[in-house]
Amino acid sequence: MAKCEICQKDMFFGRKIRISRSQISRRALHRQRANIQRVRVVVNGVPKTMNVCTRCLRSGAVQRG
Repeated sequence: MAKCEICQKDMFFGRKIRISRSQISRRALHRQRANIQRVRVVVNGVPKTMNVCTRCLRSGAVQRG
């Protein structure tokens, strides 16, 4: 899986909880992946292809080119 080259965001873990009869019956680790896109960005005036998460794209941390 790719990692964001700007903020180093990667896969992260959480808990998936199953509730039956208003009681917690099972707990399991749940993997969640960051929304990583492969885009062309401009770095020091040179276009380059990088793996960037959508949060960095939306906040303007990179300049698309």
